[in-house]
Amino acid sequence: MENHPYRAQDFKISGLKGISDRTVEMHLKLYEGYVKNTNMINEHLAEFIQKKKNAATDPGYSELKRHLGFEYGGMVLHEHYFGNLRAGGSGAPTKSFINATEIGFGGFDAWKADFVGVGSMRGVGWAVLYQDPVTHNLSNHWIELHQQGVPPGFKPILVMDVWEHAFLLDYQPSERSKYIDAFFENVDWQVVEKQLGSASATRPVG
Repeated sequence: MENHPYRAQDFKISGLKGISDRTVEMHLKLYEGYVKNTNMINEHLAEFIQKKKNAATDPGYSELKRHLGFEYGGMVLHEHYFGNLRAGGSGAPTKSFINATEIGFGGFDAWKADFVGVGSMRGVGWAVLYQDPVTHNLSNHWIELHQQGVPPGFKPILVMDVWEHAFLLDYQPSERSKYIDAFFENVDWQVVEKQLGSASATRPVG
């Protein structure tokens, strides 16, 4: 049985406004750890399958299965996070994204206030803007342990890491709002635009 490992992506995002290169370097190493652990768990699970020991009664197998979502989710969310950042950002949000926020939020400012509110919630986790694959409506979500709170099938449009490791070298824990401001200074709205889907639903709803 052939196993295809994941490879850490090479992100060129030095020189971010308000987020130091030291933080980025540390954060990228953490991301590489998620890639490594995802591959390692998949290799161990493949061994269980080959040896026909992939039974729910085996605590080793069960624990690996439970932990895979955390490592894999950490890998993917970090790829979205780094992927939607660019030194100095890319100017203003695109017209189509602004139009998309009209539905469900009433406009860009209201959407951003809600997104910032999610990112400012107590605890560590992620603020993620998702798009419903059926209605194509946008909604902001709080993701805790990478795999908890993820709406199945929804498409991530904008991802912000608000675990403390994302900003602790630059800001105090109580200064998360400054980090969030810095995050928006570096959003690549062209990437956000590419993540957006069609404006029409794929099948009738309601």
